[in-house]
Amino acid sequence: MKDLKRDFLPDDLLPELHEIGFDGSVAVQARQSIEETRWLLDIADKNEFVKGVVGWIDLCSEDCENQLKEFVKNRKFSGVRHVLQDEPDDRFMLSESFLKGIRRLGKYNLVYEILILPKHLPYAEELVSRFPGQQFVLDHIAKPFIKKGTITPWKDDIHKLAKHPNVSCKISGMVTEANWHRWKKEDFLPYLDVVMDAFGPSRLMIGSDWPVCTVSSSYKVTMKLVIDYLMSLNQADRDLILGMNTIRIYKLQTL
Repeated sequence: MKDLKRDFLPDDLLPELHEIGFDGSVAVQARQSIEETRWLLDIADKNEFVKGVVGWIDLCSEDCENQLKEFVKNRKFSGVRHVLQDEPDDRFMLSESFLKGIRRLGKYNLVYEILILPKHLPYAEELVSRFPGQQFVLDHIAKPFIKKGTITPWKDDIHKLAKHPNVSCKISGMVTEANWHRWKKEDFLPYLDVVMDAFGPSRLMIGSDWPVCTVSSSYKVTMKLVIDYLMSLNQADRDLILGMNTIRIYKLQTL
């Protein structure tokens, strides 16, 4: 993990984007702090290619409403994420204080990103069922055990979650769940097939998980895994997964 212990800034990402023909990106929180959310929005304001920000607010706090009011003033504030995968209580997302925070997102039309592990999928399914009008995005296809080649019960749980039309899925985070630097493209195909079958082209989005992906692969190679997989689809479906769904779901300003 030592490779991640340095600054990764817009000037590091921009040439990577251009090399594979992408003209924008959504920045997503890594630390659970209001200060980081302000910093990411400042970066987005100063860099046109950062089209949106998914930040952190304290959804369980009585100050949640004030934090939301502060950030929604910025047109690039697109959504909220909490690092659920690190919570000691697997059912944290179903606690009353957290649910109260999710309920507040609706009136601001913000996405909520679900960052979890496979063991959390049943709880995530219960969460999204309680808020049918809230847009959710599953991060990193819920981090299945790609290194071990394990696909169940993750596969069944993904299909259950995908039955809820208010949930989309980011195809990202796979290379870090594989055998670092030793994986083969074929290792990912069963997992890509599952999310494609479950969500379909209208609810999938490409993602990089940059810079975390660099512990296992380069940005370009990470993105090409998905881009190459999509070559069997028609151009309209490829366009959806490679950008149009992101613009729609996060309500991005593209001009």
